[in-house]
Amino acid sequence: MQIVSCPSCGAEVKFRSHASVMAVCEYCSTRVLKDADAVKDLGKMSSVLEDYSPIQIGTAGVLGGRPFTVVGRIQLRYPAGMWNEWYLIFDDGKTSWLGDSSGMYTITAEYQGEAQLPSFEKLRPGQRYAINGAPYLAAEVRVADCVGGQGELPFKVGDGYQARVADFRRGAEFITLDYSDSPRPMIYTGLAVTLDSLQCQLLRDDDTIQRAAGRYRGKLDALDCPSCGSPIKYLPGVTANLVCPACATQIDAASPEAQVVAAGERVAAVPLTLELGASAKINNQEFTIIGMMRRADDEGTQWNEYLMYGPRSGFSWLVETDEGWSGANVLAEWPVAYAPGEPTVLVDKVQFSRLYDYGSVVTYAVGAFNWRVAVGDRTRVEEFQAGQLRLASETTESEMTWSRSAPVSADQLALWFGAAFKGRVKSPSKNKPFANNRYRNTAKYIIWFMLVLNAVPLLANFSETWLLSAIGALAIYLPAIYLDNNDQA
Repeated sequence: MQIVSCPSCGAEVKFRSHASVMAVCEYCSTRVLKDADAVKDLGKMSSVLEDYSPIQIGTAGVLGGRPFTVVGRIQLRYPAGMWNEWYLIFDDGKTSWLGDSSGMYTITAEYQGEAQLPSFEKLRPGQRYAINGAPYLAAEVRVADCVGGQGELPFKVGDGYQARVADFRRGAEFITLDYSDSPRPMIYTGLAVTLDSLQCQLLRDDDTIQRAAGRYRGKLDALDCPSCGSPIKYLPGVTANLVCPACATQIDAASPEAQVVAAGERVAAVPLTLELGASAKINNQEFTIIGMMRRADDEGTQWNEYLMYGPRSGFSWLVETDEGWSGANVLAEWPVAYAPGEPTVLVDKVQFSRLYDYGSVVTYAVGAFNWRVAVGDRTRVEEFQAGQLRLASETTESEMTWSRSAPVSADQLALWFGAAFKGRVKSPSKNKPFANNRYRNTAKYIIWFMLVLNAVPLLANFSETWLLSAIGALAIYLPAIYLDNNDQA
């Protein structure tokens, strides 16, 4: 460890890693450059925004049996949101980065090998690229601005610094290419992690976060719309992008004061089948409905998507279509081999067959989201099916995501959400799985009995007796269908 004096205020500035070239003074926010035996004042660094992250400088953990300590971070913002990159130093002197975005964590380390790589300008989300001899899907391509920093860092960074990065996925693997400093990118390889799997210690607890931010992370709260004054429910530290239910104004709630991003486009309100703020206990975990958007495909068919958040499970979706309901989760593990237009994909050893390919557009949005959503947002969707399971890839100009969904019955939603669920329960009773067909089943027995009685007349005079039998069967069966449908309603 090397300790130097801040050239601005004289306070101690610590460099734990020999790879660190800059540190931010924790007392006066001066950027201190370590240059041989001297230090230089690079000017002030913007303070990081209070973002409710449990991680802090000094947090310790273990990865693969190797202890590490968090020694610095940069905070980055792009048009749809914000994330942190925490700088880690291991006890053996090696370094890595811990990405922290919407409660999702990844660890990456620099790759030292050679590779043939595309230029940043040619990268497109959803396209397949050969990296290190293997095919990878481009997941995100973005330009982000540095908005704050803390601690020590391995490069010079400050206000005006831009990160040009692209993420690639292949099964459970991923690669980040960082084009920030040159046309030839730095290569980082990594994996998804959780704070529990890293055995993290010295994290900020809820009370510490609450004292710093004035609100608890992830506990439903409300703020007044800066445009019309209507209250908006949201989850501090989890959902910073809001759409006012009254005036459809887009609001950025990541800053200390909520800021209007864009005036709302006046569209007709859509009645909600699930109320915003409705909560449920699903698989022994608490979930809250925080946002809803309505989308339409190329042919005008519309459906609703409800965003749920669980403190332990993160984000998931409930999707309402004319065919019924389904629950969907974003995939952490992507298809290993996929290219646009392929007839099948393989995920978790299950083969999914291509079903649909269409464009979609957001026609209505309300509530809180973990990315910036607006009426008019367009996405390209590909769907695949294996039995009752479906996969969907969604691609925009800047990112691609994969999700997996399965059917959920309306009566199950009613049990979960109670009176907050406004839909009609149409699925059959769990205790009597064939009760919804009881009138039709009875009608079938009567019709078969009638045909047996008419067997001899049918043989003797088929044409006339068949017509009378058909009319009689319809007179019995059609009312039975009507009665069964009334039972389901």
